[in-house]
Amino acid sequence: LKEIDGIVTVANYNSPGQVVISGEVTAVEAAGELLSEKGAKRVIPLTVSGAFHSPLMEPAKEELKNTIESVEFKDAQIPLIANVTADYVKESSEIKSALIKQLNNSVRWVETIERFKEDGYEDYVEVGPGRVLKGLMRRIDRSLNAYNVEDEKSLKKTLKKLK
Repeated sequence: LKEIDGIVTVANYNSPGQVVISGEVTAVEAAGELLSEKGAKRVIPLTVSGAFHSPLMEPAKEELKNTIESVEFKDAQIPLIANVTADYVKESSEIKSALIKQLNNSVRWVETIERFKEDGYEDYVEVGPGRVLKGLMRRIDRSLNAYNVEDEKSLKKTLKKLK
């Protein structure tokens, strides 16, 4: 990406074989062409509404910061791993800071899952529509017990498997 003129950066480290880039449209297009030339298996342009997790989000950062600062956060009872640092956050100020920082920095999903694994976690539950994160977890390490919950049926199925 350093060879490209313009703003283009890694937005997401999703799995060992999947990295998402973000930035100026022409720079991202040029990077895609260069990555293909250098042997990338697939380069798939994504249709998104903004250059998320890139320096181009800097103008929105102040508004997000003001909004987050206006909301009362409590310290986490269970530490969370912030995707932007792949490290634990527990205090409300740390959580707020991580949320703000994530707007224009990379999502370090691979490092996040590796950190969970290092700390002995074996079961992972994706909560929300779809199975994107479950799929990425399986690409990181096929031995992980990854589940998804998106409705009552999948909740019952997951709970049964976790017993």
